[in-house]
Amino acid sequence: MKLCLFSVSYAGFWGQATLPLSEFIARAGRLGYASVMLAGKRPHVSPLDATADMLQSLKGALKSAGVSCDVIAGYTNFAPGSAAEVPAIEFQIAYVESLARIASELGASVVRVFTAYESSGQDLQSLWNRIVAAFREICDRAAVHGVTVAIQNHHDLGLHTDALLELLADINRPNLKLGFDAWSPALRGENVYEAARKAAPHTAITTNADYIRVPRYHYQPALVNYERQSPDWVRAVPFGTGFIDYAAFFKGLREGGFNGVAVYEMCSPIRGGGNLENLDGCAVKYLEWMRAHQHDDNPETRAPVVTKRSKRSVGALSS
Repeated sequence: MKLCLFSVSYAGFWGQATLPLSEFIARAGRLGYASVMLAGKRPHVSPLDATADMLQSLKGALKSAGVSCDVIAGYTNFAPGSAAEVPAIEFQIAYVESLARIASELGASVVRVFTAYESSGQDLQSLWNRIVAAFREICDRAAVHGVTVAIQNHHDLGLHTDALLELLADINRPNLKLGFDAWSPALRGENVYEAARKAAPHTAITTNADYIRVPRYHYQPALVNYERQSPDWVRAVPFGTGFIDYAAFFKGLREGGFNGVAVYEMCSPIRGGGNLENLDGCAVKYLEWMRAHQHDDNPETRAPVVTKRSKRSVGALSS
């Protein structure tokens, strides 16, 4: 698999350190990554800011760092809004089409997207039909730029692996694939090996992060006791130290025929905090785990630049 680092990890959305895109790209190369996935929104690659000069600068940064950009990450939710007169579907189709143009310019072949969140009172069949129609048009427009659209298994509609494959079949476009992750199936109790093996033939990318479950309780004074709360709090931790069985997940992907881009992300507050040293250490930990399990197919794998502390802990790039 081609190992890739997601720029959202250094975008500051969860209180972590924020890096300009050129600095993030250089950092990913120094850490030892062969590829980057760039967030298709501010502060990174918003279509509003993606001028010819900006894209040319990004191409120069990628070349200098010795990494490729393989994925642009879109952020979509195709559920109906509160104002029916607002063309929300058209806005998002235009947004994803813009990301496809940017992807083509940067040499990326995939734009990652989401389906929709469900809400009470929605008619499921109507929402399903809405998503199918929208994605058919998105795929047709992305195809003009030679880009594949990858649905990530995070939003409510089509969340279960069987439902996602059903949705894929209904949309029925050759340039529609999956961004298939272990996080959601693991949280919901799917067998991650079986799910990955089933999804693998349709998967273009996989985005990875690890977590622990933190049990929650509420004190009941009248009972002089605690009441178990549900669901658990889920907290991000360095890769390979959480509850997700990634050995089984990658085994399923491999056996199903996947050999694409594997992305590491830090997309929520992570154990150790959001300082650059901790973020870098976690990024290196992912590389180490993937290489130890023989999931790095890059014949020119580079060793990361690390500090002395990184040898004692999880690894860190000196800033």
